[in-house]
Amino acid sequence: MLYFSKLRITLVFFVTLFFILVSFSNFSDSKFNFISKKINLGLDLQGGSYLLLEIDNDPVQIQKLQNTLSAIRNFLKQKKIDFYDLRINNKEIKFNVPNKDFDSVNGFFLDKESEINPYYDQYKSHQFDISSNINEFTLKLSKYGLIEIKNSSQDQAIEIVRRRVDEVGTNEPNILKRGNDRILVELPGLDDPMRIKSLLGKTANLTFRFVTQNENEVFGFEILKYEDGVNESMVSKRIILNGENLLDAQPQMNNQTNETVVSFTLDRVGAKRFGKATSTGIGKQLAIVLDGKIVSAPVIRDTIASGNGQISGNFTFQSATDLALLLRSGALPAPLTIIEERTVGPDLGQDSINSGIIALAIGFLLVIVFMFFKYKIFGLIANITLLVNLFLLIGILTIFEATLTLPGIAGIILTVGMAVDANVLIFERIKEEYKSEKSNIIAFDTGYVKSKTAILDANITTLIAAIILFFMGSGPIKGFSVTLAVGIFTTLFSVYFIARLLTSLYVTKNKEKINLI
Repeated sequence: MLYFSKLRITLVFFVTLFFILVSFSNFSDSKFNFISKKINLGLDLQGGSYLLLEIDNDPVQIQKLQNTLSAIRNFLKQKKIDFYDLRINNKEIKFNVPNKDFDSVNGFFLDKESEINPYYDQYKSHQFDISSNINEFTLKLSKYGLIEIKNSSQDQAIEIVRRRVDEVGTNEPNILKRGNDRILVELPGLDDPMRIKSLLGKTANLTFRFVTQNENEVFGFEILKYEDGVNESMVSKRIILNGENLLDAQPQMNNQTNETVVSFTLDRVGAKRFGKATSTGIGKQLAIVLDGKIVSAPVIRDTIASGNGQISGNFTFQSATDLALLLRSGALPAPLTIIEERTVGPDLGQDSINSGIIALAIGFLLVIVFMFFKYKIFGLIANITLLVNLFLLIGILTIFEATLTLPGIAGIILTVGMAVDANVLIFERIKEEYKSEKSNIIAFDTGYVKSKTAILDANITTLIAAIILFFMGSGPIKGFSVTLAVGIFTTLFSVYFIARLLTSLYVTKNKEKINLI
């Protein structure tokens, strides 16, 4: 029946009032707002920067080949198998073994339990394709081996990019995969992306190595330039310590020299290595190398066993802050290149908001006029319900601090149409009941009951489509699907609780006057 208990009326009233109050926090900056949360505006509405990054996986592949070469060398030595001419040539590992050991070595690389050449059950393939010519073996990364490397480096890169962007304080960044070697970064509200580009363009591969003057260095040497691009030093290839042993890094002022430095803290293993290196290297220069360039090369004056140290290098406070941020977030597994960049100005974003509001207002006004003309007082009830429905939708999006995009506004406009559609179905069903039912109250109640199945079926199928769009679509499509899905729930609530309550109050007080035909 159209009867509503006092408890139900109270619940409907307070739920509706709560979401209306929440929605108003988006229209005022007052500290007296009911709730401090707001809907975030997407890149197309707020303006901001769009960056498409491409991962250079060549260094990752080379590193993988070098690690595998070392593993092969250790394995052959352990098995006491003679080998020679073990090398990397054109992204292939080549080596030779005697004929007597050919079958055993070949079987090891093709074994599904091989530790050097892992087998992927999902691909039914090994990481390396192996071929042989007489007694020479050639290992090359297989198609699926490359896919695994690319997926792994992409996952790691996304995590590092997210850490760096989050530490800068950008609001609601959108960081997504594109293929298996690209990353999309959307930064709403960021008009000048130069700092972010600088942070994302650095691999942040930190190493500590001794400066050497001996060209017969046991571990080999290389000549590296300082960050000024002018001076250079001969540096040992032996890595004393790398960024993996770093626990924390912070910018600080050195009170003695009055310069900005980056202080760092090492983990237990790093502190032990650093202490040993500084104790045996007193008087030597320890080069601090970041992405192949020497940041500074201080002379070791005493043993540093605490695991704490400082990096100096004529930093400004901003550059020291950025370096500390890079070191805290960790090194990227591979270099990133910006292949596409777009900036959306706030004026263009405001134009999009204005266009969306105008479209919503026009559609809303036309619907109100039509419903009032067609159904009179019940059209007015439907219009009130429609307005409340919009506030409910905005309130729910506010609580979840959702990001609203231009497609999201389209979803809200579509919600207006769906809400009206439900009311039209109900009113037309009530008209049908009028023809066979003498009691107005029973006609209204039966109209609401019999139209429920059709309304639920239509909204459930739309909800399924919205869920598919959310999981399969990209950022803007997800924004549309979210507002569409939330709009379905608010529509059902407003039609079967708010509109039905208002209708029941009017019908019970005007039993003889009502007429929808």
